[in-house]
Amino acid sequence: MYDDILVPTDGSESATEAVRNAVELATQFDATIHALYVIDIGAMWPDAYEGNVLNDLETRGKAAVERVRELAEEEGVAVTDDVVTGGHPHRMILDYADENDIDCIVMGTHGRRGLDRYLLGSVTERVVRLADVPVLTVHAPKK
Repeated sequence: MYDDILVPTDGSESATEAVRNAVELATQFDATIHALYVIDIGAMWPDAYEGNVLNDLETRGKAAVERVRELAEEEGVAVTDDVVTGGHPHRMILDYADENDIDCIVMGTHGRRGLDRYLLGSVTERVVRLADVPVLTVHAPKK
């Protein structure tokens, strides 16, 4: 049923909870997990490309996908990872899913409410609305 499961991550607690769910799902279906970190250059100012900002974001991205790799490999799940740079994160996630024949996307929610959610939108919400494959959304654990 699921051979390839995409887990977009930003390294947050919510994303880590999504990884745990994706690993469990991958274990049941003997699937490969694809860990993806998207650097949103659309949200950056032009000078950021020349300085350390882009390098810092790439370092964060590598650390985030490495954490996915660690959690998956602990359970014997195969992993592939990628850090991509581009425009709108939801579009980058959907394009990756299309290009890699992803069967399911598992991603965290950040639980924005009110005006923030209305103005900023939600990457997860956009992926849910536009994806051609099932999307499992996972809330961060309650503290």
